[in-house]
Amino acid sequence: MAATTTNAAACSEEEAFDILDQLIDILERDPLIDEVGFVHPSQIQALSEGANTGSRSTEVFQKDEVLDNNDVQKKRWAFWHGDHKLGISTHFLPLLYVAAKHKFMASCMKYRISTEASKKQMDGDDQDIGISLAFSKIEMEVIRHSKALLLLCGDFGTAWNTRKHIGTSKQNLLLFMDELQLSTLILSVAPKTECAWSHRRWVIKMLAGSANLAEILEQESLLVEKLAEKSKMNYRAWNHRSWLVSYMSKQQMLHELAKSRNWAGLHVADNSCFHYRRRLMLGMLDNAMKEQDLIARSAEVESLSVVWKEELDWNEILIRRYIGREALWLHRGFLSICWAEKLIGYFSILDNGEATLGHAGNRLSMFVEHELRLHHLCSSVQDSEFDDYIKQAVLSAAYILHLHMQFSGRLRIQVVDKRQADDLRTLLHHVCPEKNWVWDYFLQT
Repeated sequence: MAATTTNAAACSEEEAFDILDQLIDILERDPLIDEVGFVHPSQIQALSEGANTGSRSTEVFQKDEVLDNNDVQKKRWAFWHGDHKLGISTHFLPLLYVAAKHKFMASCMKYRISTEASKKQMDGDDQDIGISLAFSKIEMEVIRHSKALLLLCGDFGTAWNTRKHIGTSKQNLLLFMDELQLSTLILSVAPKTECAWSHRRWVIKMLAGSANLAEILEQESLLVEKLAEKSKMNYRAWNHRSWLVSYMSKQQMLHELAKSRNWAGLHVADNSCFHYRRRLMLGMLDNAMKEQDLIARSAEVESLSVVWKEELDWNEILIRRYIGREALWLHRGFLSICWAEKLIGYFSILDNGEATLGHAGNRLSMFVEHELRLHHLCSSVQDSEFDDYIKQAVLSAAYILHLHMQFSGRLRIQVVDKRQADDLRTLLHHVCPEKNWVWDYFLQT
């Protein structure tokens, strides 16, 4: 392995470009590659030896020239390719990056010059087919070299922007689908690359009017779940999925809400998934409020009340099952405040024709009583040796305190009376004394 490292460091510029050409050749010969990884040369060697049994192919280099044993070993261990998977040796990454960047920047320079020449041709009366063919050839060269460069460095913004420029000028559906495939390939090795997620959003905007948008949205959701499973707490992936909600219909939102429930139930510490569920519910609520027909709007809001109630019940089950999970309490805080302010508030206006609680207030009072019972259940520290029980008590008390502040300020409902406030203060001072000044401030407000 030491010899391989030395060979990699001693590669000349010409040899580096030769290895880059081999990488580009692999990508062009197998357009269905769906996963890339940066691996140690020893792993590539092991995979190559395993492939000798006939299960995989590693002959990725054309040996048209006479090479000594070291050169053959060096080049063979640069890549591994089989079953639409590609492994790149970590020893060759710096060389490949420098060579790919050089080739890309050179092709970009030619592309800018050719763009100016093409504009002048379009402004003139004569149409030179030779210039058009040369321009198309340079475009393909930019696409080839930018793809190789982005696989090695997914955050190279100039490469992404150049591909956007070419895609915008062509407005070709197949080209846009290729862009989605490329970003998927890059996310397979770097799932938190913001530029790749941003590029996907640009592609979806360009395809917003296409007939297969619903299918694309479905595939995007599956991709996010797959990458979120591989890369924990992947905020960028879930943020992308939340962005997709604006393109969904109500049925799609309901489908996504049901589909993401199992994943959320198994990853109760990942707040990003619960944020996605909140985005879906708000999307449905916003669409309902935009309904012009009053009867239809009331029916939509009533059906959403059922959805909200089911989410609250499910959330309570998770809170009792998983002790001390902050993401669950944050989600409940959103559900409670939004349900009271928007849904109950809406029905109170229907009841009396003005912003008074009326019959809806009874529903809200029953809800508050239920939340106080939940708090009482979760605030008892059953075992002080485990921090989870203490954290559960702090989170439940903070949740009730949050409800009290929001309801008393906006809905003019007192969630806790003076005695209950004193009990909250005593509990919080006991289980979380380092934040006494915080609790005292909010309880006095």
